[in-house]
Amino acid sequence: MFGLGMPELVIILVIIVIIFGAGKLPEIGSGIGKGIRNFKDATKKEEEQKKLDDEGKGGSTT
Repeated sequence: MFGLGMPELVIILVIIVIIFGAGKLPEIGSGIGKGIRNFKDATKKEEEQKKLDDEGKGGSTT
């Protein structure tokens, strides 16, 4: 994973805890989770719309 081992990940986690504090970590995690969920929903809707558009164009050419 990008050449990062366990020691590097632990150091990054410690730095994040120092910067944001332990109390803010659940809020940050929740925000990141919501962002990922919204991104997935948006890409899923776009794929569904593209399939519908392709089906509409494909059926009328016969």
